[in-house]
Parts: sequence; structure tokens; C-alpha cells
Amino acid sequence: MLIKSYANAYSALIFFIIFVNMRTAYYIEELLYRYNCVIVPGFGAFLTQVKSAEIQKSTNTFYPPTKVISFNEQLSSNDGLLIAYMADAEKVSYDEMLEKIETTVLEWKNILKEKPFLAIGNIGKLSLNSEGSIQFNPANKVNFLTSSYGLSSYTSNPITREILKEEVETLEETIPFIITPEKRETSSFRPFLKYAAIGLLLIATGLSSFQFYNENINTDEIVQHQAQEQISRNLQEATFFSNAPLELPSLTLDLIKKKVVVENAEIKNHHIIAGAFRVRKNADKKVAELKRKGYDASYIGANKYGLHQVTFGSYSNVDEALTYLKKIKSTVSKEAWLFSE
Repeated sequence: MLIKSYANAYSALIFFIIFVNMRTAYYIEELLYRYNCVIVPGFGAFLTQVKSAEIQKSTNTFYPPTKVISFNEQLSSNDGLLIAYMADAEKVSYDEMLEKIETTVLEWKNILKEKPFLAIGNIGKLSLNSEGSIQFNPANKVNFLTSSYGLSSYTSNPITREILKEEVETLEETIPFIITPEKRETSSFRPFLKYAAIGLLLIATGLSSFQFYNENINTDEIVQHQAQEQISRNLQEATFFSNAPLELPSLTLDLIKKKVVVENAEIKNHHIIAGAFRVRKNADKKVAELKRKGYDASYIGANKYGLHQVTFGSYSNVDEALTYLKKIKSTVSKEAWLFSE
């Protein structure tokens, strides 16, 4: 019975450690969206640096702006950011969460000594080099730059252009062009026959052209005469028309007027985004927090990536939304952005 109790306790401890490891990685990811430095006390710091958009010419691939993640083992002093954030999310005291993080850090260090690497969620993998220092390999699965939200890399097909001039020159080089000289006739009688044939051809062509010209003249005169007769006939018929207006049958239309009442005509489809959360519970907490501070906050649902979005406020007029966004970015959060449905 004692051995079984120890086994159950050990299994519960392993489950607790794995659960805490996963939750810690999740909270580090959430903080990397907002901050450029997240320190795990006693372990090291995950740092981010904004990288501009680029085009890789060798693969014709476009990469949007992103945050490049690195790891610094020297920055291990507790700045309180991660502990306070996790304690507030888990609804525990600061000291209790600090003890859990210390246990997690100890487990991480043991994994680095015993296993080839340590995977931290979607952030990357950590491993020890030959000198015992921690090496970091970013996963590059998630873009933590909120201004590039929804953008992804794009690969374009290469553009091929045909140079016709080079193709023609190649053909000229491969296909020879030979001119065969003509033999001069020695007979003195053949040139006279040639000139006689040309004269007969000119006479026959002239007669045909004159006949064709006369036929065209006769045809034009006949067409003009027929057209004049048709015009005269139409004028004569027009004189017998009555000047009285035509009496058309009256048409009565019964119009049914319907009154359409539009409720809630003002649609607020321009939202100032305060945050996007993987867990709906955290989004609801953010809404309650902003409302306590006086903001007209609301939850507008999950986007196509499954993140639950919270707004500082929503507007029907885009100009008002942009003005309010500028105010929020300058006074509250530089990470706020405008989402229009």
C-alpha cells in the first residue's frame, strides 16, 4: 500500500509539472505579443526584435514584417512581469506562483541535462552546447507582431521572358540562306516574245477595267433612281396620315405602399482592438477590466484563427474610430489597432 501511495504521488507530481510547463509556455507567448522582453526568473529571457518585410529572390517568396525571437541566459533576474501576469490569470497569490515557476525552472534545467532539447510551446527549442551554455532555435510558427496580424508568407511563380531577337539570330545561324543565280538566255528571239506578251496583257487589262467602270456607273444610276422613287412614295403616303393624336387605352396601377421599419440602423462595425486571446475566459476578464476603467469595451467574437477579440470601443463612423485609435495608441496601448467588418 505504501509503494502504491508513493507511485500515485509521483504520477500526480509528474502531471503537475507537465501542466505547469505548458501553462508557463502559453503565458510567455501571450506576453511576447505585447512586450519585447519576457524574463523567466532564474532561467533566462526571451527577447523580440522587429524585422522588416523582405523578398527572398532565390525562392520568389515574400515575408511580412515579424518579430524575431532570441534567448539570453544572462537576463534571469525577476522583473515581476511573468509572475504577476500568471498569478492574476490563475487567481493565486504572487508568492505561490513564484514557487511554481521555480519548480518549473528546475524541471527545465533537468530536461536540458537529460534530453537533447527542451521545447517551449510555439516559441522554439532550447538545448545545451558542449560548453554547457543554452542555445536557442526559434520555431518561427507564430508571428508575434500584432501589426502584421493575418499576414503570411507568399511564394510567386517566376516570370519567364522570351527574347525573340536571340531566337531569330539562332535560327539564322543554323539555317543557311543561299541565292541561286539565273542563267541569261542567249537566244535573240525570246525578248521580243516577252514584250509582246506584256503588251497583250496591258490591252486586255485596260478593256476589262473600262467595261467594269461603265457597269458601275449604270448600276449607281439605277440605285439612285430607285431610292428617289421610294422617297417620293413615302412622302405621298405621309400626307394621308391624320393629325389627331392616337388614343391609347388607359392603364391603372394599384400601388401597395409598405412601411419598412429598420431597427438599430446604426451599425458599429469599426472596432478598436485591445487584445486577442486564445481563451475566452481571458477575453471576458479583459472586457471587465476595461469597463472598470471607463471604456466602452465589448467582446466581438473569435476571428478565423480562433482568437477571441476584445475592443476598447466600436464606432459606425470610420473617422471617429481613427481619431479614437490615435488617442488610445498615444495614451493607453501602442499595440491597439483598427478592425473594420
